[in-house]
Amino acid sequence: MSEAAVAEVRAAAHAGDVDAQALYAQALAEGRGVVRDAAEALHWYALAANSGHAQAMNMLGRCHELGIGTAANAGLAAAWYRKAAAKGSEWGMYNIAQLLGAGRGVAQDRAQALAWYRRAAERGHAKSMNMLGRHYDEGWAVERDAAVAAEWYRRAALSGDFRGQVSHASLLMQQGDAEAAVRWLRRAAETATPAFLQRLADDLQGSPHAAMRAEVPGLRAAAVRNGRSESPA
Repeated sequence: MSEAAVAEVRAAAHAGDVDAQALYAQALAEGRGVVRDAAEALHWYALAANSGHAQAMNMLGRCHELGIGTAANAGLAAAWYRKAAAKGSEWGMYNIAQLLGAGRGVAQDRAQALAWYRRAAERGHAKSMNMLGRHYDEGWAVERDAAVAAEWYRRAALSGDFRGQVSHASLLMQQGDAEAAVRWLRRAAETATPAFLQRLADDLQGSPHAAMRAEVPGLRAAAVRNGRSESPA
């Protein structure tokens, strides 16, 4: 966002436009067109959230979870994620499910986490699709079902979630389709975080499949490349 665009958004935010308040908060949090200011971002997210803006509620929860502009507080994060989820935010659904599954800021409740992942996944949220697959794969709060897990991994992969793409690739490799597995692994490497790629490369070094082991150098190179792209210009 250009400085001129941020100036317009700032003016609208000060005039009480709730969407502009959420957008201005995002610009402040990311330092786009304005000096990054986590505390000021928190202020504007809070204004928009308290006016009922679902995505601002989710982002306010994120600030409390990660300690952006305030001390980290998983309990407050959970409260705001619940509000965002109840307002229809798929990210709010995913984030409260994450806390419920881990028991962070709330009592652990895998069944409730599963319900929120399902709601978000059915609305097209890719990361929730992958997590729904994991629940069926691992038997978390539901009967294990490899076929259902595979279908949700496939949907997550097609929707662009890099974890879903790796899960889908793993199942394809087990089925003997090395060509398709490698193709999905390489797609995942385009968007995966450096830390995820390094862990994946470490894991695949011991893979019984030569095609998977052959991808290790490329995954490590992608980790370096993606790390550079995350760096500020």
